[in-house]
Amino acid sequence: MFNSAIIQKALTWLITTGLKLLLIAAITFILMHLSRVLSQRLEKVFLKGRKDEESLKRARTLSGTLNQVLKVVIIIVVVMTTLGVLDIQIGPILATAGVAGVAIGFAAQSVIKDLINGFFIILWDQIRVGDVVEVAGRSGVVEAINMKMIVLRDLSGNVHYIPNSLISMVTNMTRDFSCYVFDVGVSYFENVDEVVATLKRIDEEMRTEPELAQDIIKPLEIFGLDKFADSAVIIKARITTKPGKQWTIGREFNRRIKIAFDRLGISMPFPHLTMFVGQDKSGKSAPLPVRLEDNTRLEN
Repeated sequence: MFNSAIIQKALTWLITTGLKLLLIAAITFILMHLSRVLSQRLEKVFLKGRKDEESLKRARTLSGTLNQVLKVVIIIVVVMTTLGVLDIQIGPILATAGVAGVAIGFAAQSVIKDLINGFFIILWDQIRVGDVVEVAGRSGVVEAINMKMIVLRDLSGNVHYIPNSLISMVTNMTRDFSCYVFDVGVSYFENVDEVVATLKRIDEEMRTEPELAQDIIKPLEIFGLDKFADSAVIIKARITTKPGKQWTIGREFNRRIKIAFDRLGISMPFPHLTMFVGQDKSGKSAPLPVRLEDNTRLEN
């Protein structure tokens, strides 16, 4: 009798409440899938037919953020609906949450700041997925961005999770276009005009090669002789490239500078020591004893 009553209640619960919970779970799964599909469709809408890298970054960032917001809304609605199905009164819970919210608010100030900062970072389009940025003393490629944090991966493969509340300044190194700045040091004995002509010739050669020319936006800008260093004169120049291509183009340019300077005999200073023996007023130098030690045996 007792067992029959329990079984009857269990069956009744399964038929009524259990089916409702199963329906809620199915609807939740469908809504999650639809939110993902919707974000993918909106990514194409945000692109508006454009296929450039900048538009793609913007579209991916906005669609990803929208997908996260939709998921949060779905989860909140599902939790509230589930509580109602289980006959759990939501009113007292909300009242308790309201009282506790004041205390929690003080403890969650950083979380609120994360959300506010994240909202404005995304709204003002400061950072997009795929950008190379420097934030909070860390730099790397943006792998993900949301209302809570930014995920960076640096050159060594390390992943940095940076809360938005820590971001006070953003340096975006791949926004619209990028630049690589050259500080070319040559010996004081070299002809500066010849060095400048060599740099321009290297730039022209690179812009005639299709695989390199497609990433170069403007010809090399020569700013001139920038400063007199301790052992070299510094010539400053800059090349403008597509976003994120400045390091590839810059390294190739440096490689060609070394090859061209070696071929033309242009000296690039390096740390070395020059010994100068002083002279007195009569023009005589103090003796400089030199002792050579060579343990190598010479055999005919």
